[in-house]
Amino acid sequence: MTESYVKKLSFTLLDAVTDKEPVVQEQVCSALRSLGEARPKETLRACEEYLRQHDKLAHPYRALVLRAMEAVLCSRIHELDKDTASIVILLASSEMTRTKELDCDWQQAASSVLVAVGKQFINRVMEEVLSRFQPGILPHCAVLQTLASLSVSNVFGMVPFLPSVLSTMLPMLGMAKQDAMRVVFCGALQHFSESTLEYLANLDQAPDPTVRKDTFATDICGAYDVLFHHWLQSRDAKLRLAVVAALGPMSHLLPSEKLEEQLPKLLPGVLGLYKKHAESFQVSKSLGQILEAAVSVGSRTLEVQLDALLAALYTQICVPVESSSPVVMSSQKEVLRCFTVLACCSPDRLLAFLLPRLDTSSERLRVGTLQILRHIINSAAVQMEVKKPFILSAMRLPLLDTNTKVKRAVVQVISAMAHHGYLEQPGGEAMIEYIVQQCALAPEQEKPGPEGEDLAAADSVRAVSIRTLYLVSTTVDRLSSVLWPYLLEFLTPVRFTAALTPLCRSLVHLALKRQEAGADAFLVQYDAHGAQARPAVCPCMGLQPHPALPWVCPPLPILSPANLPSPYAVTTRLLVVSSNPYLGDGRGAASLRLLKVLHGNIHSALGQRWETTIPALLEYLDGEAKHTEETLLLKEWEEKLLMFLRDTLAVVSDNTWICQLSLEMQKQLPCYNGAPQEKSFLYKCIGTTLGAASSTEVVRKHLRELLEIARYQEEAEREGLACCFGICAITHLEDTLAQLDDFVRSDVLRKSSGIFSIFKDRGEPEVEKVKSALVLCYGHVAARAPGEKVLAMVESDILPSMLQCFSTKVLGIKVETKDPALKLCLVQSLCMVSQAICSSAQASSFYFSKKAELVAQMMEFIKAEPPDSLRAPIRKKAMLTCTYLASLEPVLEERAQADMIHGCLHSVMALPPEPEENGCQESLYLDTMHALENLLTSLLQRNMTPQGLQIMVEHLSPWIKSPRGHERARALGLSACLLRHFLEHLHVSVLVPFHNLGLLIGLFSPRCADLCPATRQQAVDCVYCLLYLQLSHEGFSRDYRDDVAERLLSLKDGLVHPDPAVLFHTCHSIAQVIAKRLPPDQLISLLLTMFEGLGDPDKNCSRAATVMINCLLKERGPALLEKVPEIVSVLRSKLQETREEHILPAAQHSVYLLASQHCAAVVSSLLGSPLPFDSRTCALWRALAVEPSLTSQVLGLLLEKMSKDVPFKESRAFLLGSTPSRVATLVPLAATCALREVISSPAAGPAVLELYPQLFVALLLRVSCTLGVQLPQNLQAKERKSIGQGLAAQNFEPCSSAVDTLQALLLRGGSQDVVQCVELERGWALLSSSAGHEEGVTQLARAMAKCAGPRLPLVMKALVCTHSSAYEIQRVTSTAFLAELLSSNVVNDLMLLESLLDNLAARQKDSSASVRRLVLRGLANSASGSPGKVRAHGPQLLTAMISGLDDGDDPHSLVALEAMVGLARLLDLVEPWDLRAVLLHTAIRIRPFFDSEKTEFRTASIRLFGHLNKACLRDCEDVFLEQVIGGLVPLLLHLQDPQAPVASACRFALCMCAANLECAELAASFQKHLQEGRSLHFGEFLNSTCKHLTHHFPDLLGRLVSTSLFYFKSSWEGVRAAAPMFTGFLVLHAEPEQQPQVDLEQLTAALQLLLRDPAPMVREKAAETLGRMVKFA
Repeated sequence: MTESYVKKLSFTLLDAVTDKEPVVQEQVCSALRSLGEARPKETLRACEEYLRQHDKLAHPYRALVLRAMEAVLCSRIHELDKDTASIVILLASSEMTRTKELDCDWQQAASSVLVAVGKQFINRVMEEVLSRFQPGILPHCAVLQTLASLSVSNVFGMVPFLPSVLSTMLPMLGMAKQDAMRVVFCGALQHFSESTLEYLANLDQAPDPTVRKDTFATDICGAYDVLFHHWLQSRDAKLRLAVVAALGPMSHLLPSEKLEEQLPKLLPGVLGLYKKHAESFQVSKSLGQILEAAVSVGSRTLEVQLDALLAALYTQICVPVESSSPVVMSSQKEVLRCFTVLACCSPDRLLAFLLPRLDTSSERLRVGTLQILRHIINSAAVQMEVKKPFILSAMRLPLLDTNTKVKRAVVQVISAMAHHGYLEQPGGEAMIEYIVQQCALAPEQEKPGPEGEDLAAADSVRAVSIRTLYLVSTTVDRLSSVLWPYLLEFLTPVRFTAALTPLCRSLVHLALKRQEAGADAFLVQYDAHGAQARPAVCPCMGLQPHPALPWVCPPLPILSPANLPSPYAVTTRLLVVSSNPYLGDGRGAASLRLLKVLHGNIHSALGQRWETTIPALLEYLDGEAKHTEETLLLKEWEEKLLMFLRDTLAVVSDNTWICQLSLEMQKQLPCYNGAPQEKSFLYKCIGTTLGAASSTEVVRKHLRELLEIARYQEEAEREGLACCFGICAITHLEDTLAQLDDFVRSDVLRKSSGIFSIFKDRGEPEVEKVKSALVLCYGHVAARAPGEKVLAMVESDILPSMLQCFSTKVLGIKVETKDPALKLCLVQSLCMVSQAICSSAQASSFYFSKKAELVAQMMEFIKAEPPDSLRAPIRKKAMLTCTYLASLEPVLEERAQADMIHGCLHSVMALPPEPEENGCQESLYLDTMHALENLLTSLLQRNMTPQGLQIMVEHLSPWIKSPRGHERARALGLSACLLRHFLEHLHVSVLVPFHNLGLLIGLFSPRCADLCPATRQQAVDCVYCLLYLQLSHEGFSRDYRDDVAERLLSLKDGLVHPDPAVLFHTCHSIAQVIAKRLPPDQLISLLLTMFEGLGDPDKNCSRAATVMINCLLKERGPALLEKVPEIVSVLRSKLQETREEHILPAAQHSVYLLASQHCAAVVSSLLGSPLPFDSRTCALWRALAVEPSLTSQVLGLLLEKMSKDVPFKESRAFLLGSTPSRVATLVPLAATCALREVISSPAAGPAVLELYPQLFVALLLRVSCTLGVQLPQNLQAKERKSIGQGLAAQNFEPCSSAVDTLQALLLRGGSQDVVQCVELERGWALLSSSAGHEEGVTQLARAMAKCAGPRLPLVMKALVCTHSSAYEIQRVTSTAFLAELLSSNVVNDLMLLESLLDNLAARQKDSSASVRRLVLRGLANSASGSPGKVRAHGPQLLTAMISGLDDGDDPHSLVALEAMVGLARLLDLVEPWDLRAVLLHTAIRIRPFFDSEKTEFRTASIRLFGHLNKACLRDCEDVFLEQVIGGLVPLLLHLQDPQAPVASACRFALCMCAANLECAELAASFQKHLQEGRSLHFGEFLNSTCKHLTHHFPDLLGRLVSTSLFYFKSSWEGVRAAAPMFTGFLVLHAEPEQQPQVDLEQLTAALQLLLRDPAPMVREKAAETLGRMVKFA
């Protein structure tokens, strides 16, 4: 290709730069850059020529072109020749100065081009720029900007020009009158100065090392005078900032004498700008540069100006800022940089200025002072080294500050001190302690400052302190000896609790570091008492202040020996805080890790054991199954810690050590007065430790002390103390009981015999709390102590002591307490005692003489509870106690047991409905109900007979029938629980009748319709259990599962349906289940019980009873012959008693079940009744269905009437040419309605089954021929009238009534599943609509094949005869039904395949296109239903499909579409040789459909193409391979088809084509990118595909490109955009030798047209491809 081609491409792209869409503009520029990357010279020249020729091109577009040129220059500047550089320089210079008006973007773009060229051709650029920078003439602004930018981008090339530039510029300064121009001059001077300084700083690398600072002195001095003395006084803020920005670097170039002379004016002048400018960044930056220049020349003026400087800079630091924007932060940094300069030259003056300001009342000033102090500690470390004591002493005052912001600043200062050796000095410990104190802050202690600033959680004082402590512990090595072991001192004080997590983490790191240094460095040396003495810690840390100076801290020694906690104190502290492991940022894990590394300091024997036990605990907290604060089971975790403690004590096995640990634990008890959970755990630890102690004296002494010091007013402490005694009793039962008994007998609980006596030391309420604790202690002791010992002591020691605490005698009268807490403790303890007895191995032989007395006591407690509320768990605990007691000997008397059941039921069942929102109350209610269930089941367990069950149900019966819903729900729930228990524990050794089954089912079954949905569910559970109880009594094993009874579980969902019809239908189904499994001898008792239920005040239950009675009469009527008089009598009496509307129809239905005569006459008479039938007529029709033989006759007659007459008559309204309307004929319509009534009767089942095929076919064809058929005019008016009066019970419209009748047939014919399947797919609605009728028939056939297979042979036989029907719609319906049958394997099982295929083949020549189409669908369905048979019928099937492809009589090609879909299904199943004959013809025939406007045609044809490739996998002939190659481009481009099914079909087809192309890389790429369900990155995929195509099929490039050109005109935007994208990738990967295959002129012209496409995406891709066309240049 010649240069002209690159030029043409460039011009084409440049023409598109004016596109309105920014994304297209960007792509055009990108394409230009791509051209420039390949051909920089030609592209740059083309851009230059284009801009020159298009003189009127708008400025924004010229800027875009210039930006593209700049990008090319930046990447290819070293390849640029001088001539092209000259052309570009001239263009840019011209563009830059073309207009005097300031157009920033355009002129900046041109300036950037010059700067880019100047990196390589500085001399030529300077020559051109200086030509426009003439002495005496004010230059263009852009010229100055370009010079400034050149000085920055090419320092070494530009600085040699600066003397002449400055000398030319200096006279111009006076000519600049406009502020904007002055700003440009200032910017240029700033950059010139900065470049000069950089040049001078790197003279060793400079091209001209002779350049010196004084070379610029004269010009800079002149410029300085203008800027400072004239321009700085301007009112324009922008100019003032530009001036000060220039003065900063210029000050370094001023002669030292000049600078010294000007400083007295310069510094105040710059400082004065702080008052004029809110944004002070530039002022501070320049001030810092001026100060550095002054210091570098040793200026003495600074000393004079220092106070003013410090005051101004200090104000800038302390000024309130509204945001933390980058500009504000940068300004702060520049001010701090100024302080660094001052700290280096005058440290004493600076500190003298700063430190007194720590005592100011202003928060902002204190914070600002600390901020400066931190900065100079870091930045002027050398100068501050000798000032450390002075700074430390001054810092003691801020330690007392309570302001949050100040605290945060103090912590940051201390962090800086730590890194620079301050904390090793005297007073350093105070800083460390301060950090720890801040780590211990609670969130509520961090109050916002006076201005209401809210601190983010990450920047809070505590968070900053935690980070600081860990940082100094881990990164400042020299602090290790200071922090260790000093930080241990903070572990045990309570006020540092919140700091435990960071403390432990730091200590772990320090300890590990010390361990690496050696054992001696790590071990803490204790004296004989476990600690060393040290002087007092800083008083400002919370201890007593110095008496003489209340606010001044006394001088501190250098890290004096610490008051370290003993090993016992550390162990206790860390173990206890671990009990709530997620508090304080996870202090549990941190404490355990510290405990692990301290094992050598705790006890020498623990190292090896803790290496395994502590990691196991940490794994539980932080392992794979990581717990959270919400998911952690606290009891389980505490038990693990106690197990760890027991294991530790066992390993130590030193009684002295154990006793000392126990003593320390006892000492720490007061520390946890505000943490009840942790204190309770500490009590458990004490009990565990005392249990391991061998000294009984120590055990008794500690137990006695615990009883004396306990805080009995707190419930958690009482519980903890009781747990402690219980745990200790495991090994020290006698000692524990002895201490409890002694304490009970002590003066603490003893009352005087005088009734008016009072306690000397304790008040009445406190004594009651002490008693509560003691009672609990006895309960826990009994629960935990060895069972055999408890049995021996329970009645002699434990119970008397407990009861003694509960009741006392005053003047010989027994007085029981009224304290509810004591009562609850007694019940809870008695429950534990009872449970302990029951858990003992000797429980079965133990005779508990106090059983009756305790049960009576429990019942008193239960009865004393308020009946209208549930506030305390006394009921629950008392019933649990009764549950345990019930299983012990002796057995309760029958009367006592009945009273107990009645009392418990009344106490719980009568409670108000359970709360819904109060979680605690709801939990208590559920626990109480569970306790009642346990009690009743335990009592039932002692009498596992039908009579025992009957007794329980009799107790519950009044509650089951209660008028209050919540009481019924509870009663049914309890009943279900009892029945389940009875069923699970029943052992039937002899087959005996379950004599009360009918009564029980009759009681529960009507409750399936209770107003409360939960009650319904429980009622079904009760019936379910009763049926299985009957099966068990019949001899079936317990694990036997009865299909009929199991159906009850599936019916439960219908009971919660809001529709009453669904509810009562479910009740009917339940009754069916009952009828199937109820013994004959129980039927009459069940019916009589249900008849009693007809009068139930709950109408729902009454209705359910009627439904179930009728169902039972239908299902079990023959067995009731002898009982009919009794049943009728009862029914008649019930009708007299109640007038409810629902009972009368049920009674009529029961009566009409007896007889009917004169069938033909009745049918004729009823058919003559006016349409639509009224309710009485419908009832009469249903009465005819009682007797099966009669029903058969009725159905036969109605079938004949419906089918014999024509279904409709056509009539034309108004004009003869109008479309005729179809009006239903009366007789078939009436017969259809009558059939519906007869068939809908439950008793019609046998007759329906007998005539099932004829009825099914007749009704299906009736549905088809009534589509769109109207009622006669007179009937339409009657129907509207009846609907308005609410009389029409069912749909009367011809087609809908036929559909309803068909559904009734299926239901009555045992095909309920068919109805359900069709209903799930909304098939019934489709069936009755003209548009969806075909799909409805298909769904019906599918459901029949699935659920009613055995009926299909006769149904099919009846349908086959309809192929010659005069009505096309009937032929379509029958063909659709038969076609769908072939998709099911049932036709193969029933040996119907051959006959079905033959019948469908015979219909292939039908005049109806719909029939022909359905024939093809049916033949293709054989691939699904009988895949194994397809091979045998392959030729026949393929011939039919090919014939369908060539069907010319179908104007809409729907037959061809069906043929394509069918072929795709059949190809994998036919013989290869059968397929080869049609392969090529099929591929050619379907190719035009790839680009069809209809989605379904594109999808079907492309998917079939994929199947064709799959069928001839790697074995295709060359002629077919041509079709494969020809289809590649359409398939690739249609991946961007707007319709997802088409794109999915393309994925499949491409994957299938890959194998036939025999390119492994291409196949792998397709497999990687085109997996179904995976998102496709189309650009990446297309790039990879084109790469492999051009590499493996180099000769196809021209063909692929030309094919893609066709899609440049596609009607789909996505495809239209994909086509140039595909072409571009082909060009990208093509080799130069492949270029002749491509018609570049044609391709370029096509892409040029696409640049004018209305879709931005298409234009963008076209521009991108044009950029790649340079490949062929």
